[in-house]
Amino acid sequence: MSEVLEDGDIYFLYRPRVGERHVESLDEVQRLLVVLHPWYGRRRLRLLVAGRKRLPEIDEHDRFWAFVDAVVSRPEELYEALRRHLYGTKARGERFQPPARPVAEGAYCITRHDEHTHLAYQLELPRRPGPPQHELRIEPEASYVVTVQNPQAPSPPGVGLPGHGRAKLPANLQERFGTRRFVPLDPPRFLDHAGVEMVLIGTAHDASAELGIDLDAEVERAARNTIFEDLRIGRAERPAAPLLTGRWQ
Repeated sequence: MSEVLEDGDIYFLYRPRVGERHVESLDEVQRLLVVLHPWYGRRRLRLLVAGRKRLPEIDEHDRFWAFVDAVVSRPEELYEALRRHLYGTKARGERFQPPARPVAEGAYCITRHDEHTHLAYQLELPRRPGPPQHELRIEPEASYVVTVQNPQAPSPPGVGLPGHGRAKLPANLQERFGTRRFVPLDPPRFLDHAGVEMVLIGTAHDASAELGIDLDAEVERAARNTIFEDLRIGRAERPAAPLLTGRWQ
């Protein structure tokens, strides 16, 4: 059995590439974003970025990198990270990047299981996942072993954030590493610090069975608001089809 360390709402969004007003495949996606909104303790929202613009493949036990991009106390503070952007360039003039588009939502748990920690989730929307969810590898339910990288340890070439972008952890968290490069995500407050890097490893499609937790009950508790209400982002400038009907847009 697992011990639940934290639970809350989870939201997935994708950021289209610059100039791509209509997305038809993963090729037109720049980033996959994940927002974690815990239910208890100090209310906060954490914005995570998936390193390969999709989640790890469960069956292949893929190992993917991700990092905490921002930690805020109010949804309005995510506005800059999720809004549309206009860029002025000398060669190509003004360039437009659409706002981040919601593609899935549900409930998540961070659990301690044996000597590991897991991030597990189950979706509430879309009811029927389609091409966006399949290509981004957002499963209806999934579990990932998650470990946190020591911000004072070097990363392999071409992987991870540059030194100036890494987290500066308080002493009580930094000392948990000792001489190790990675530790479990225990406590989850590691994620309360921008620049924290982690590794996700796909482990199971049926997270409830693997971890002995009731994700159905978690989703029922999460069904109070949609991503539009919770993050206070406008529907007018963001297509709802990816979230509601499982279609690229």
